[in-house]
Amino acid sequence: MNVPMTTTSELPSGTQQLLMRALLHHKYGLTVQALAEALDISRNAVRQHLTALERDGLVVKGGTRPSGGRPEQFYVLTEDGSERFPRQYSWFSELLLQTLQAEGGGACLDEKLAELGRTVGHSLKTRLPSGGGADERIAAIAEFMQEIGYDAVAKTAHSERQIEAHNCVFHKLAAKCPEVCSFDLALLSASSGCRVEHRSCMVRGGDACRFSFLPEKTAAGGE
Repeated sequence: MNVPMTTTSELPSGTQQLLMRALLHHKYGLTVQALAEALDISRNAVRQHLTALERDGLVVKGGTRPSGGRPEQFYVLTEDGSERFPRQYSWFSELLLQTLQAEGGGACLDEKLAELGRTVGHSLKTRLPSGGGADERIAAIAEFMQEIGYDAVAKTAHSERQIEAHNCVFHKLAAKCPEVCSFDLALLSASSGCRVEHRSCMVRGGDACRFSFLPEKTAAGGE
């Protein structure tokens, strides 16, 4: 399973959003003239917006077509541009959870989510610093969490290495189905090589989600 490298950002507002929507409906692209007609603005205004969207990596030049003179240039959305439009991932995720729960109940769901978390965690591990210590690995994991939408930071609290997150990308799902937290715990454990304990959980009334990373000897009941 490939670990996502970036997270989806918000759409631009105003005319730029309308321009992107026009391109979304025309996968092979539109010319400056076609965009000007669709948005009822001047060609110069279209060019200014396209320049800004190209700079932000949301639009690129596509193909051209003969026009009897200078070939007409088409503009298309980039993959990042297409990803800016909202998608109902939460609805689909909830449907999957309900299906898994119906197959085997809460205990089965807990283990399936933990197994999925371990799979993603092992994939993430290949992105972490290979020669660094636990602090470096945990800091890199916190950066990954930021990439997928968490407001997360690595820190030390009460002599424990922790990741503290002030939001949860699964909050609505976890509120309905607490087993979702098993995914996070298994992912963090598999990627870090540590035992991970949930010291605080927002779904359970905490002001943040805090994950403590404990040495393996602690996890095994040692020191």
